Amino acid sequence: MTSPSLRLRYAALSDVGRVRKDNQDSGYAGEHLLVIADGVGGAARGDIASSTAVQILRRLDDTPSDDLLEALAGAIHRAHDRIAELVEEDPELEGTSTTVTVALFDGNRIGVGHVGDSRGYLLRDGELSQLTKDHTFVQSLIDEGRITEEEARTHPHRNLILRAVDGVHETDPDLFLLELAPGDRILLCSDGASGVLDNARLADILGTGTVDYAVVELVRASLDAGSTDNITCVVADVVDAAAAAADAETAAAATTGPMLVGAAADQPRRAGASSKSFFRGHRSGDTGEMEPVPGTGEPVDPEELRYAPRAPRRFTWLRWVVGLLVLLGLLSFGSMAAYGWTQKQYYVAVSDSKVAIFRGIQADLPGLTLSRLHSTSRVTLESLPEYRAEQVRDGISADDLDDARRIVANINELARVCPTPSPSPSPSPSAEPTGKGDREPTRRPSGGASDEPTASPTDRSTAGASQAPEPSPSASPSPTLAPPDCVEATP
Repeated sequence: MTSPSLRLRYAALSDVGRVRKDNQDSGYAGEHLLVIADGVGGAARGDIASSTAVQILRRLDDTPSDDLLEALAGAIHRAHDRIAELVEEDPELEGTSTTVTVALFDGNRIGVGHVGDSRGYLLRDGELSQLTKDHTFVQSLIDEGRITEEEARTHPHRNLILRAVDGVHETDPDLFLLELAPGDRILLCSDGASGVLDNARLADILGTGTVDYAVVELVRASLDAGSTDNITCVVADVVDAAAAAADAETAAAATTGPMLVGAAADQPRRAGASSKSFFRGHRSGDTGEMEPVPGTGEPVDPEELRYAPRAPRRFTWLRWVVGLLVLLGLLSFGSMAAYGWTQKQYYVAVSDSKVAIFRGIQADLPGLTLSRLHSTSRVTLESLPEYRAEQVRDGISADDLDDARRIVANINELARVCPTPSPSPSPSPSAEPTGKGDREPTRRPSGGASDEPTASPTDRSTAGASQAPEPSPSASPSPTLAPPDCVEATP
């Protein structure tokens, strides 16, 4: 490892703010380490999560190893595991989590680890640059080009974070290295400051005065800008190690030792002499632990809803099983109710080429028949007009059983009735012939007429009739329709 050529001159300050009743931020500043942790969870005690993370991470404040990023990743993971243990011991802490932004200094560069929406900034040669990227919903909108940075500050979901150290989800911190130079100024802050102060205002404050002045002014400016959150800032100057050894202010800072602020502090901030010294004599007055504004009218602390992917850790499988059973019960009840309704429905359709009444609905599901035959009429499809037969093939819905019977009766009236064959006529008897012996000859009066008998008119007609052919019976008409093209008439 290259021999250290730089040193840090640092200050840290945390304020509960003017609205919240407790401080869920934690901060730390030391010779090799700067940390900001913003607790999330509201009633789930985000202060415990943030202070736990800082207490784990502060162990890195020693001569760092060659691999800064590996050290940071391991410490963040240990903080994750410790929070999981606390939740396991006390289920009321379920849902707690914290952001983490940490800078580990090796004398020439810093390794940065970041999870959540606390931020890290670098002021170099008067230019301010943001080192970290927020893991928030609004940042995803910015990345997609849907909103601007300015719009994100007033977005209704601007506090919704997507990643945090929660003891449940695997930690996935952003990790990177940054080479430092004398004159650089580093700022780590919670969103209580970065959410209300834009880059221009941050650069203006950081570009003036000492690190002590900077942290005090950042807190005061955030309060004046209307911040409703806890505010925590850690500021560090990068100075030349050789020059710093002879600098009285740097020596004084070194005797102060590490600074632990916010929820991670062993005692309330107002009892600490170093915290008071940041405000006393400052032109803006003391902005120490102010009383929260009463009557905010918020029945639920929005901090409880801040961390989006928060999920229950305990008995997750049991909740899934209960939910699945409830869902299956609802589906079963709904299916039974639906099937019961179908069995109260009727329709008219075809069964074996005859008009029939069915109970149920004209649809089937795989493995389930939703209708059954109720009764069959004597009317065949072939006996109906084509338009009516087509309607029956498609199915005719009925309101109830009586309505279905009326439909069948109407269809019956349209059916063709088979014709009744006419009876064959009986043959008429022929006239009986009369013999000649039965006729008496009529003699003409004497006068020279012939003596041959002459038949009387009656005899001639009778004779003609006897010679006429006998009449034959006429053929009966044959029917042109027969079932199933027609319906036989009922007797």
